[in-house]
Amino acid sequence: MELDDLRKRVDELDAQIVRLINERANVARDIGKRKAQDNDAPYVPAREQAVYDNIAALNQGPLPDRCFMAVYREIMSGCLALEMPLKVAYLGPEGTFTHRAALTNFGDSVDYTPVATIDEVFGEVERGRTSYGVVPVENSTGGGIHETLTRFLDSSLNVCAEIITEIHHALMAKCSLSEVKRVYSRAQVFSQTRHWLQTHVPDAEVMEVSSTSVAAQMAAEEQNAAAIADASMASTQGLQVLADHIEDYLHNVTRFFVLATHMSQPTGDDKTAVLCSVKDKVGALHELLASFKTHGINMTKIESFPSPSAAWQYYFFIDFLGHPDDEETRLALEQMKAECVSFKVLGAFPHCRT
Repeated sequence: MELDDLRKRVDELDAQIVRLINERANVARDIGKRKAQDNDAPYVPAREQAVYDNIAALNQGPLPDRCFMAVYREIMSGCLALEMPLKVAYLGPEGTFTHRAALTNFGDSVDYTPVATIDEVFGEVERGRTSYGVVPVENSTGGGIHETLTRFLDSSLNVCAEIITEIHHALMAKCSLSEVKRVYSRAQVFSQTRHWLQTHVPDAEVMEVSSTSVAAQMAAEEQNAAAIADASMASTQGLQVLADHIEDYLHNVTRFFVLATHMSQPTGDDKTAVLCSVKDKVGALHELLASFKTHGINMTKIESFPSPSAAWQYYFFIDFLGHPDDEETRLALEQMKAECVSFKVLGAFPHCRT
C-alpha cells in the first residue's frame, strides 16, 4: 500500500477506536447510575485489576502490555469521572511523589485535593470531603512511614488499594554544586540520599520541609540553596538539575496506600494489612507469627514502631497474602487477635506486583 493509503487506514481505525471508547463510556455511565442506586463505592480496585488482567491476556502485540495499561488507565479514569464525581486527597502540593502515585492510580480525569500533611489526607476522607486519599506507607530504603502508621491507630479508614512506584531523586538549584550551602527536602528523602550527600556536599546544611515541592520553592527563592525532588520539578521552579538519580540504592521503591471507608473485594490475589500490639508475655510475638505457618499464609511485611501514647510499648505493622473473606485468612486473623491486646485490620486490597 502507498503511504497515503496507510494513513487513510489509520484514520479509519482511529474513528472506530473513538466510537468504541465512547460506547464504553456510555456503559460506564450506566454502571455509575446502578452503583449510586445501590450505594456502592465508585472506585473498585478489584474490578480495575480484572480489566488490566483481561487487556494483558487479549494483547497479541506488537505493542507491549505497559502501553495498553497506560491507555486504559486514562480511559478508566475518564469513565470513573462519568460514573460519579470523584475527589482524591493526597500529600501535596502538586508535583510531589504522592501526587505522581495518585495520578498513576486514578488518572487525570478525577479531581485532586492537595493537602499539607498526612494527617490532613486522613481528615479529608474521614470528614467526607474527598472519596479517597493517597499516603506513603513505606520505602524500600527508609522503611515504614511512621506518621502514616501512627495515624491509622485512631482512624476508622480502610486501605482499599496499594500503589508501588519507583522513586528517583535529583539535586536541583540555581547555583553550581560547589556553591550549595543548604539542601531542602523531606526527612524520608534525606534518609534515601544520605550517602550521596555526605560524599558530594558534605558541608551543606540539611533542612527538612513538608514536601519536595516546598523544597523546590525554597531552593528557587534562596541563594546557595538546593532541593532534592523529582527531576521534573526543576523546570517548573526555574532550577537546574545538578545531579539526577542520587538515591543511595538503585531500586528505590515507595509504596502508597489508598485510603477509603471500605476495603476492596477479593480478587484471588490479595493482601491484608493489620496493626497490632502483642501481650506482655514471653513468646508473644512468636505465637502471633505462628498463625501464618499454621494456616499456610505468606507474610510480606512486618515492622515495629513505638506507641505514641505509652513509653516502651510497640505496635507491629504486618501485611500478608490473602483476604479476610478467605477461610484460612479468617482463621489466621482470629488466632492473631487472641495473642494481642490491640488488633486492627487496616484493609484488604489487590496485590500490586509492579
